[in-house]
Amino acid sequence: MQVHVCSLSRLSATVEASGARHVVTLINEGTAVDRPAAVAANDHLFLGMNDIVAPMEGYVVPADAHVERLLGFVGGWWRTHGAQSPLVVHCWAGISRSTAAAFITACAINPADDEEALAAELRRLSPSATPNLRLVTIADRMLARDGRMVSAIEGIGRGRDAYEGEPFALRLGR
Repeated sequence: MQVHVCSLSRLSATVEASGARHVVTLINEGTAVDRPAAVAANDHLFLGMNDIVAPMEGYVVPADAHVERLLGFVGGWWRTHGAQSPLVVHCWAGISRSTAAAFITACAINPADDEEALAAELRRLSPSATPNLRLVTIADRMLARDGRMVSAIEGIGRGRDAYEGEPFALRLGR
């Protein structure tokens, strides 16, 4: 099965093309997101946060509660639908928060997989991917990966500059 990553502008097209029935939105609070008709309200997780890595006045920094909710949602999706229905994760541009969520999902679903291999695959699939390091750092701690997730993302470095990432799919459950 796969987790599909895209920008907000490509959400509906990605859900339609992939056949996904579950969506994770990682975007600024108050941003209007039209849930695709194929996705039930209970199957859409909205995580309101800014794409920052340190607290800033007037912004919502990614926090433990966001990652806990993400892990709970993707764990439930995987247990009940993962073998039959893909997942779509998106943020504003499909470059930072959503690529972090895809990497976190892969690490959570595949606990024995090598973090560096997953990060290298992420980079191969998305040259512009620049996963939000704060989200990855929090998940690394929660998943007891002992810094390996952080090291792997630091190892692939910043992605190619882009206004919007190209949609891609990361394979899960190898």
